[in-house]
Amino acid sequence: MLDLDEVLKRLSYSTFRASFKLTKTEKQYYCEKGRDVIEKHARDFVKTRLAPADPQNDGRQTPMHGHPVFKAQHACACCCRGCLSKWHNIPKGTELTDGQQDYIVNLLMAWIDRQVH
Repeated sequence: MLDLDEVLKRLSYSTFRASFKLTKTEKQYYCEKGRDVIEKHARDFVKTRLAPADPQNDGRQTPMHGHPVFKAQHACACCCRGCLSKWHNIPKGTELTDGQQDYIVNLLMAWIDRQVH
């Protein structure tokens, strides 16, 4: 998989991807729940909403707000299988491997960590 710092740098050049920022409320939620809980949520979201070969409502399965992970998914182009294919060369139509899921979760958490700290 790709170096997370390089991926985040590349994503920052996209006006759309760079427009996402955690709100005060989302940062507060992160602080109240703690990093481990947020990472668990990220793993659950990736496993249920992205990992299947043909996710339900693909392209519309990730809300734009309401949870720090949702915001991170859009900022990191991990919101649907189309974005994963375009930005991360993870092909559509096949179930995500454990390694691909780990990569996505690590990328999401790196973005969130940068937003919070």
